[in-house]
Amino acid sequence: MADPRSLFDLTGRVACITGASSGLGRQAAVALSSAGAKVVSVARRKGALESLTVEIGANASHVAADVADRSNLAALCAALSEPFGSPDILVNAAGVNTRQPADQVTPEGWDQTLALNLSAPFFLSQALVPAMKEKSWGRIVNFASLQTTRAFPGGIAYGASKAGVGQLTRAMAEAWSPYGITANAIGPGFFPTELTRAVFDDEARAARNAEQTCIRRNGRLEDMDGPLLFLCSDASAYVTGQVLMVDGGFTAK
Repeated sequence: MADPRSLFDLTGRVACITGASSGLGRQAAVALSSAGAKVVSVARRKGALESLTVEIGANASHVAADVADRSNLAALCAALSEPFGSPDILVNAAGVNTRQPADQVTPEGWDQTLALNLSAPFFLSQALVPAMKEKSWGRIVNFASLQTTRAFPGGIAYGASKAGVGQLTRAMAEAWSPYGITANAIGPGFFPTELTRAVFDDEARAARNAEQTCIRRNGRLEDMDGPLLFLCSDASAYVTGQVLMVDGGFTAK
């Protein structure tokens, strides 16, 4: 029997992580590089990406770009494939939450939310899948949310986009898993990131959220490492089309 630990070894794999300038995207880049992957981080903030690349070292590179800009998609794919070759692993972690109440949602806010949270993961995946097909191996991990299945105040656009991510993930699996490419999603609970700063700045609200979990605490960034590594490695070879909630049991109650 092979060493089970080898199932999680990403040596020789190339991973692209969007939204890697902060939060869970940044954590994903560090975690996958620690498992042996060469990592290309993508986000708009060049300075933050440069800092991350220095931290990871020689097996890291970065591309400063807006993944929601479809007019630049071909150039983006060429740039992120240049350092180490076309990615075997794509983690779609970039996201935005305008937190506009339903009666105050603007067309601009709606379009921005769906473009980054829903459209960008599909079109970037679509562009990178041909190279994965050639290798008969690929891993796509999208970021879902508590709001994939729950309605939160001020979250109508965000919730619609994340519900879409759930179905997008299933449809990706149906389309591409026959070629050795799995597509899954992670649904984070409450983690301290830039996207959730408004939640964690309110200590009483953060405490209520923690109390609603089965584990009775909010997430720590490192809580994402194991589930992400599972979905990006050979360990999950027979898992596809799934949304794995990493929420301390929030959605179980």
